[in-house]
Amino acid sequence: MQLTVSAGEPVPSMTISAQQVPYWRLSSFYFFYFTVVGALVPFWSLYLHHLGFTLVEIGTLTAIQVSTRLVAPNLWGWIGDRTNRRMFIIRLGALLTALVYAGVFLKPGFWGIALVMAGFNFFWNAILPQFEVITLQHLRNDAQRYSRIRLWGSIGFIASVVGLGWYFENHPLEQLPVLVIALMGLIVLAALLVSQPQMVRRSGGSFFQFLQQLRNGTVFMFFLLCFLMQVSHGPYYTFFSIFLQDEGYSKTLIGGLWAVGVVSEIGVFLVMHQIISHFNARTLAIGCLLAGALRWWLTGYFPDNTAVIVLAQLGHAATFGIFHALAIHLIHRFFTNEASGQGQAFYSAFCYGAGNAAGAYFSGRIVDAYGGPVAYYGASVLLLFAAVLAYFLFSRVRQAQG
Repeated sequence: MQLTVSAGEPVPSMTISAQQVPYWRLSSFYFFYFTVVGALVPFWSLYLHHLGFTLVEIGTLTAIQVSTRLVAPNLWGWIGDRTNRRMFIIRLGALLTALVYAGVFLKPGFWGIALVMAGFNFFWNAILPQFEVITLQHLRNDAQRYSRIRLWGSIGFIASVVGLGWYFENHPLEQLPVLVIALMGLIVLAALLVSQPQMVRRSGGSFFQFLQQLRNGTVFMFFLLCFLMQVSHGPYYTFFSIFLQDEGYSKTLIGGLWAVGVVSEIGVFLVMHQIISHFNARTLAIGCLLAGALRWWLTGYFPDNTAVIVLAQLGHAATFGIFHALAIHLIHRFFTNEASGQGQAFYSAFCYGAGNAAGAYFSGRIVDAYGGPVAYYGASVLLLFAAVLAYFLFSRVRQAQG
């Protein structure tokens, strides 16, 4: 299989008209889901720091939190493929996520917080991979429209980080869990409005189909690149807000800088269908990896220069926007409908779970021992290595295909 994407390639599924796609219902779910992400990613580490946790403890808690993705998405993906009751899983996961997260109000200490966050993420990881499948099933052979629905998640993230950044300038961080619980309630409501599309299911064991499709060298190679990309994001997702706060940035400006990255991501989602039709996956993957290496180096070397940090944040268009949209598009092509849930789940577990856990844990150790800039330099070197690896691995695939 050659890892290329062409606008003219057919997708083996039935067509569906644009009028039949519940655009606003799907978009509203992404919007509310990512408002929660926008509340947790920039401000959760600040909240833990405010409670008195050390940098090593914060890195360890983050690693424990995201390590649940090693198991949870695959389990929920298998259940979703087996039962085809994805929307029930999504609604149940959203409700249980809120209930478990409420344990934060008990302020149970390090291991208590670790337990709450592990449980929270176990159910949280039932939601998005299954909803990605629901969205693509609604779109069917209009999968290129995915980016225009997903961009509403980016808008929700921006609304959250900017709004909460301003809010926490005048209100204590202790209020963060209350706001997160309220936003989780909106996710539950949004999930109730989305119906599950009727799909014709073929016989066969989805798990064995998934394993057979995963064994394709090109497929696993791309997952490996996704894993390395997420490892490099460890210093960013775990310590970027603390890093900027130590440089004297206000919470409003920190939220604004997070928003800059997501604004660039929205721009990519609007034109992703054109990008995919003009460039093959090899070019896009290597380009994103090189852009990421430059982004992390700039972040580590010029932390006190706001203009450079803004420029580095614009690199999010490549390191997440293009790279993630490309991954979702390819997973939709790599895996059949019977194995699509486990394909999305493996992407979440291996790349975002193992990748983010490794990145969070090791970046915590590096930041504590050597400082924030060194962690970003390490992330930059890692992506340079990944870009070289991608070049030779993709070349080997092309040669093997003659």
